Amino acid sequence: MRSLALLAYVPYWQETPKDHLLRRIDCFVSAALADVHEQLGPYHSEIGRPSVDPELMIRMLIIGYCYGLRSERRLTQEVDLHLAYRWFCRLDLDDQVPHHSTFSENRLHRFRESDVFRHVFERVVATCKASGLVKGEGFAVDASVMEANASREIRSLLGAQRTSDEDRPQPPPTRMTLSERRRLR
Repeated sequence: MRSLALLAYVPYWQETPKDHLLRRIDCFVSAALADVHEQLGPYHSEIGRPSVDPELMIRMLIIGYCYGLRSERRLTQEVDLHLAYRWFCRLDLDDQVPHHSTFSENRLHRFRESDVFRHVFERVVATCKASGLVKGEGFAVDASVMEANASREIRSLLGAQRTSDEDRPQPPPTRMTLSERRRLR
């Protein structure tokens, strides 16, 4: 604990570069989350342990989306270690990051029952419109077809890295004679 007391005098938030992604989006996120406590007020229980701050949870989710942290366990570890993430989440050096299971439970139950994500999304769009970043006159949809991550992971685990279409097993032709089908078995 003595080392934490010494580190408390160091303004760690100044170590986050000015051009860091989280510094650039912080003002927009703060505006979008301005009334999140009001939105989630009815979902707080008056009994039991204190609930996790909803703004902290949403800020952590934004970090996960921005940096591709899909696992909540990994997300909580990264927020615990990374100073820029701590700054963005408004956590001091000695503040505790929510446990990953608490994080999951809140995301799956407390937030699902409310419209907080829709509300935050609408606030972000309104802020972007007010800033002139979007006009709201049209929209675009990305319908890119991508290979699933699971298939790459399985291939690397099995050691069967395929580099070309020639290496891939070809499906049998749809029209085959009975003798051709027997040969395939």
